[in-house]
Amino acid sequence: MGVWTVTTDVVVAERLEPHRTELTGYCYRMLGSAFEAEDAVQETLVRAWKGFDAFEGRASVRTWLYRIATNVCLDMAKGAQRRARPMDLSSGWSASSPLPDNLPDTAWIGPAPDGRVLPESGDPAELAAHRDSVRLAFVAALQHLAPRQRAVLILREVLAWSAAEVAELLDTSVASVNSALQRARATLAAKHDSASVEPLTDQQRDLLTRYVAAFESYDLAALTALLREDATLSMPPIPLWLRGPDEITAWMLGTGCGCRGSRLVPVQANGMAAFGQYRPDPAGGHAPWALQVIEIAGDRIVGLNSFLDTDRLFPLFGLPDHL
Repeated sequence: MGVWTVTTDVVVAERLEPHRTELTGYCYRMLGSAFEAEDAVQETLVRAWKGFDAFEGRASVRTWLYRIATNVCLDMAKGAQRRARPMDLSSGWSASSPLPDNLPDTAWIGPAPDGRVLPESGDPAELAAHRDSVRLAFVAALQHLAPRQRAVLILREVLAWSAAEVAELLDTSVASVNSALQRARATLAAKHDSASVEPLTDQQRDLLTRYVAAFESYDLAALTALLREDATLSMPPIPLWLRGPDEITAWMLGTGCGCRGSRLVPVQANGMAAFGQYRPDPAGGHAPWALQVIEIAGDRIVGLNSFLDTDRLFPLFGLPDHL
């Protein structure tokens, strides 16, 4: 009996585990936090494992898992504060402004490693759509939707489920799904920009190479020449954010001058280029400082997003704890 139970558990795990990445991507879009998404997926798989004997196969395992994951996310979203980006909370700050107090982690849209939320292969058009749907601005815009509207929009627009499939998953009518989708589209159109994440061109790869060289040498003239006039710099959990090359330069020469001498280690986050930033360590070498997510539009950088929660983010992205 013991051998049979172990064998059964292995078979069940083998049927559930292949869905982990896509479920994590779904839960990340729903919740706005890679850490909450992983918790939600773990809870989903535990519930599925415990209930597998009762699964009657009326739907595919994938559909069944999405039903469980949706219910988990809806439960987690009840009463939760809407996560946001610093740019959603104020009209901007000056480089000379005193640093405001940090806000808790639950206030922020956080970054997610590509490998945890995006498929490794597939149709190029579908992969591009998936990358676009995890970019920071889009995930932040999703948080303006009521949780069930959020689920409808993600399932219909991102994952390309039919209205009938979504209605069955949510135990509602097709008319209700279509109405929720229409309202969600209207809200989203007013809340996020129309930029998208495309595969990097050779020109953009060169732009990133020049960015790394300028940042590591702290050549601010070269660095700000890479920025669009409306580029932003943000630093969660600090709610302060800056707009424009002049303010960003003033910040990096003033309060942010400790970044001089930093080293950058490339990673991928939210379908975009990202870097682990290490500042000089008085004890020697370089210590973790921020996870930078770089937003590019055309031939310029439009967003420098520095997430300072390195104690959790660097292990999540597989970055070393010291250079």
